[in-house]
Amino acid sequence: MSESRAWWRTAVIYQIYVRSFADSDGDGVGDLPGITARLDHVAALGADAVWITPFYPSPMVDGGYDVADFRGVDPRFGALADADALLARAHELGLRVIVDIVPNHTSDQHAWFREALADPAGPARARYVFRDGRDGGAAPPTDWQSVFGGPAWRRVADGQWYLHLFAPEQPDLDWSHPDVVEDFHGVLRFWLERGVDGFRFDVAHGMAKDLAEPLRDLGPGQVHHRIVGDGWAGRHPFWDREEVHDILRGFRHVTDAYEPPRMTVAESWAALDRRALYTRPDELHQAFNFDFLGTRWEAGALRATIDRSIALAAGSGSAPTWVLSNHDVVRHASRLCLPDGTDSDAWLAGGGARPALDPAAVRRRARAAALLLLALPGAAYLYQGEELGLPEVADLPDSVLQDPVHARSGGARKGRDGCRVPLPWSASGPSLGFSAGPGWLPQPDAFAALSVEAQDGNPESTLTLYRAALRLRRALAGGERLTWATTAEEGVLDFAVGGLRCVLNTGPDPVALPDATEPLLLSAPAPDGRARLAPDAAAWLPARGTGA
Repeated sequence: MSESRAWWRTAVIYQIYVRSFADSDGDGVGDLPGITARLDHVAALGADAVWITPFYPSPMVDGGYDVADFRGVDPRFGALADADALLARAHELGLRVIVDIVPNHTSDQHAWFREALADPAGPARARYVFRDGRDGGAAPPTDWQSVFGGPAWRRVADGQWYLHLFAPEQPDLDWSHPDVVEDFHGVLRFWLERGVDGFRFDVAHGMAKDLAEPLRDLGPGQVHHRIVGDGWAGRHPFWDREEVHDILRGFRHVTDAYEPPRMTVAESWAALDRRALYTRPDELHQAFNFDFLGTRWEAGALRATIDRSIALAAGSGSAPTWVLSNHDVVRHASRLCLPDGTDSDAWLAGGGARPALDPAAVRRRARAAALLLLALPGAAYLYQGEELGLPEVADLPDSVLQDPVHARSGGARKGRDGCRVPLPWSASGPSLGFSAGPGWLPQPDAFAALSVEAQDGNPESTLTLYRAALRLRRALAGGERLTWATTAEEGVLDFAVGGLRCVLNTGPDPVALPDATEPLLLSAPAPDGRARLAPDAAAWLPARGTGA
């Protein structure tokens, strides 16, 4: 496949969290017409595609990731006609559209699950993971824990238990059942025929389960989240099992039947040595690379992550992907300023007060990280609002929290709402232009100065930096080969990709820029106006003389 047809290998993809992007009808919740009306912002930014989180009919227990009907649109978000209008407008603007598919589970309000509850002896129950309990049925079938906290099993009225790796309202499907395979292939075709350009597969590493009797316990100290540690090698009872790859091959077989080529990307938290398996030539085109989410702000650590990520992608012939933020993690503008070893859950639980972050430092590192991310070879995923430099809203009061993580953990974990606060479009108004009234989560006062209106046209703004960076990336970066300079100082990253050279200073002192050429772009002003790079700053230069 030619590089022009494999557009996803070097794309910049902008994630839209539907509930928090733009609200068109004043109910305080983002919707599809709101997205359509604001797509010009994404196009002007310079992105190649948008990834839109689930907008299907849902009780919204998990923000739409509990799907009741995979072939519809939730009335809170619009109608199918609004999805068609969004696709048409995006394509008119030159943007491709990737939609989220949630194949691991359904909502407990899905017709299949209601049927399974209504007829315990009927065939519908086999589409899910139902089992008899232990101790005469009174205890769960295993000690497995939910990602959101607590047991991963819930008992129903007739005495059986069903598996839910996330919230109890999200029963897991049994992908060994042919009905499940057939229906999801139909779901993909439904959206492909409406014109979508690709799919993001949620929890792609979790669909296959070891359901052979007797089911295995995991024992004390098991990890209660979706990250799969080293050593399992495909033998975990429900994460990253070998059988999941046949499911992914089935997805790829469906998408490959369409022209022009459609892309597929996995949300996979598999161990690093197994991630490349998800992007073998007959599986998905990409897998999210979450390595930066746990990498400290230090040149050696960042370089190790970059080298490892590029090598893993090369092992399967795919291109690397890069992610700094998404709807599930603390926004990187704040995260990168937390001291090494800080537990983000504890920081959030304290309302972001311990430690309190310096807004100036947050801005500096966020801007430098942006130039690092966008200079790297491969595909870059941006999360809505990072182009505005939005920090995590760590001090949301408990009374407004909606993430099931908070309730399921008994309040021990605050959850993910702090990165989902609605976008500020205007510098004033009840929700800063997001809605005609208050938004579903309150915005802090500081968001007014970070709004699109406040930043648009300001040459010093983070929005202007992102627009310039995406323009230069498209013009100069090119290719998928990274070359490291051999002369970088301690605390400095210095590399070239195509016609673009990136220098990042993570140290505490200014450093000399390695080239007398005027920088193409700086994340922070040069100290004293001289050819030096400030601490926590990045520069883009024409790629020549890297010393490699």
